[in-house]
Amino acid sequence: MGALLLISNLAIGPFLFFLAEIPNFLSEEECKLIIHLAQLKGLQKSQTLPTDNYEEAMEMIEVSPMDVFNLLDHNQDGQLQLKEVLTHTRLGNGRWMTPENIREMYTAVKADPDGDGVLSLEEFKQLNLKDFHKYMGSQKVKVSDLVRNSQHTWLYQGEGAHQVMRSIRQRVLRLTRLPREIVEHSEPMQVVRYDQGGHYHAHMDSGPVFPETACSHTKLIANETSPFETSCRYVTVLFYLNNVTGGGETTFPVADNRTYDELSLIQNDIDLRDTRKHCDKGNLRVKPRQGTAVFWYNYLSDGQGWVGELDEYSLHGGCLVTQGTKWIANNWINVDPSRSRQIQFHQEMARYAQEELEAQPEWTVDKSYKNVHIEL
Repeated sequence: MGALLLISNLAIGPFLFFLAEIPNFLSEEECKLIIHLAQLKGLQKSQTLPTDNYEEAMEMIEVSPMDVFNLLDHNQDGQLQLKEVLTHTRLGNGRWMTPENIREMYTAVKADPDGDGVLSLEEFKQLNLKDFHKYMGSQKVKVSDLVRNSQHTWLYQGEGAHQVMRSIRQRVLRLTRLPREIVEHSEPMQVVRYDQGGHYHAHMDSGPVFPETACSHTKLIANETSPFETSCRYVTVLFYLNNVTGGGETTFPVADNRTYDELSLIQNDIDLRDTRKHCDKGNLRVKPRQGTAVFWYNYLSDGQGWVGELDEYSLHGGCLVTQGTKWIANNWINVDPSRSRQIQFHQEMARYAQEELEAQPEWTVDKSYKNVHIEL
C-alpha cells in the first residue's frame, strides 16, 4: 500500500502502554470483501450458553474449600469482599456476574448470615461448595448474561490466500515492523459480528506467562506438557469493518492510569469491566469507523529486545451495540516469551513448509492452528 498512514497516538501510559489509531487502513471495498468472505465461511457463536451438566462437571474438579478461599482472597486479609469474588467471574459457568448476582447467590445458599457482603474464613468453612455449584447450575442464563455475545470465524491469510487477505497481512507486517517470519507464522484473521445487544466485557487478549505456562502456537512443536496454556498474543491489530449506528465502541478502562490495581476496577458496585453498563466510565473509548485500524501491544518489553510481562493496561472490551450491527476483524501476532521456543517454532514451520511444499493445500501455520482451542 503506497498511501501515507496517519497514525494518532491515543494513549501512552506511565509504563508506555501504546495505543494507535490508523484511519483508512482498509478501503471500503476491502472491508466489504472481508465481511463477504466471513459470511461465505460461516460464523459460529463466540461463547455458548452453559451446559446442563455444569454441576456434575464442577463436582469432578478436586479442589478444597481452603484452596478456593485463598484463590479468591486477593489481598490475603482472611476475608472475601464482593469485588474479590467478582474479579474471578470467569471461573464460574461462563456467566458474567454482577454485585447483585453475588448477593442473590449468597442469600440462596445462606452464605452471608450478617448480610454485610463479606465472608470470613470461618463463614466460608461452614459452606458446602456443592451448594454454590447447584445454584449456578440451576440459573437460567441468557446470551446477554455471558462474558461475550457475538459470532466469529477465521479467514486464511497464508500463501495462496485471496490477494486482499495477503495484502492486509503485508500491511500489518510493515505497521508492526516485526520480523516477517513472526507475522507470517501468527494466527489467521478473526472476523467478529456483534448484532444489536452484542458486547464483550473487558478482558486481555492474552494471558500472563509463567514458567509452567505454554503458548498455544509453540506447544505444538515444543513437545512439552504444561498445566496452563495461553495464546501469547504480543500485538493486537483490530480493524473496524463498518460504521456502527449506535454503541459498539472499544473501551480501554485503565489506559493512562498512573497505577493498576485489579480490585480498583470495582468501586461502589460499579464494575469498569462491565461493557453493557459502564462503558462510559472507562478512560478511553474508540469509536468504530469503517476502515480504521487500532494497534496496541499486550506485553511489555523484557528490556533485552524480547517479550516481557503482560501489560495490564491493555485491558479492553467491546461496548454494547445499541443499534445496528458491528463488524470487526483481528490480526494477532503471536510471540512466545521464551525466545528459544519461538526460534524452534520458526525452524519447524520452515521445515514443514519445505517438505510439504508440493502436496500441502493449506499453509503450514494455518493448518497447525486448526485443531487448537484458543481462549478469546
